[in-house]
Amino acid sequence: MTIRKLRPEEPAPMTLLLLADPSQQHIEDYMQRGQCFIAEKEKDIVGVYVLLPTRPGTIELVNVAVSEKLQGVGIGKQLVQHAIQTSRIAGFQTIEVGTGSTGVVQLALYQKCGFRMVGIDKDFFTRHYQDDIYDNGILLQDMVRLALDL
Repeated sequence: MTIRKLRPEEPAPMTLLLLADPSQQHIEDYMQRGQCFIAEKEKDIVGVYVLLPTRPGTIELVNVAVSEKLQGVGIGKQLVQHAIQTSRIAGFQTIEVGTGSTGVVQLALYQKCGFRMVGIDKDFFTRHYQDDIYDNGILLQDMVRLALDL
């Protein structure tokens, strides 16, 4: 598997991106402002992540997604580690990520990669998304914010 930056002439892997964020409008917005990286396996795109500079010295990992048929085999961890290394090389001091409070698998992944919880953005998903989002059968309301010093 190789991970590389999405070329400007390539279309965004929207099907994958929508796995991690149900709003195409939000995705299109941060895709214009951020950098998209894809994981390829035998010329198939199997994973994606997006990095978005947010303020001086800080970058945010705003979308991490892996093809549903390949989830649970370590691709997500490789993507997050690549994002950390890419951010470090680019000179950022901090990388942040936000995920749903009900996403136990996602929270564990980020913590295994060294991220620490730094806060909760209460009602984030009910404020920023028109439709209700359910994760693990629970209405998603709050975002857990995590950060890692590079």
